[in-house]
Amino acid sequence: MDLDNLKSLWNKEDVSETPEISPEKQGQIHHPLERIRKNMRYEFWSTIVLLPIILVVIWFFPIPFRFRLYIDVLVASMALVTAFFFSKFFKLYKEISNPTLGTLDSLKDLLHQFELNKQYYLSFYLSFVPFFVCEIIIITESIPYSHDYTDGLLAFKFLLSILFGLFALYFAGNWWFKHFYGKYIDKIESLVKEMKQN
Repeated sequence: MDLDNLKSLWNKEDVSETPEISPEKQGQIHHPLERIRKNMRYEFWSTIVLLPIILVVIWFFPIPFRFRLYIDVLVASMALVTAFFFSKFFKLYKEISNPTLGTLDSLKDLLHQFELNKQYYLSFYLSFVPFFVCEIIIITESIPYSHDYTDGLLAFKFLLSILFGLFALYFAGNWWFKHFYGKYIDKIESLVKEMKQN
């Protein structure tokens, strides 16, 4: 195959540029992104305020020192886990704070980042399961019981409270994500689908 044949094959190739996003579509995408950024800031600052309040409230409850110490260690561990997940959170926040949304590919990449952060969110809530179980154990051990309770009844109440707490944690996490992020991500996904069809 000579050089002229190669040139003609190269010229016949359909090299399409990445589709540009119109200013109108960029404006439509800007609103859900701004809502996501606002909700991320709200979540960060509410967590920063909430953790010290929890520690202060614990110190006002009349519980034995060792139980208070256990709860303090658990809350401090929860704060470390939260700091790790917020580091992932900040990475996404920085990416949507300075978006380069001029092309459809950049939007697809952003949607991929949202999907990754949804998985981080799920992992974040799952990481609280052991903390929750430990806190239930501490609370159960610190409450004085009358002798009317049998071991079976105590075990049943313990398991029931753990199951209730885990379901509450799961549904609260799902609701929180959908309410603060999911509906805006869905809007962006529908805009991307609409642009793909055009």
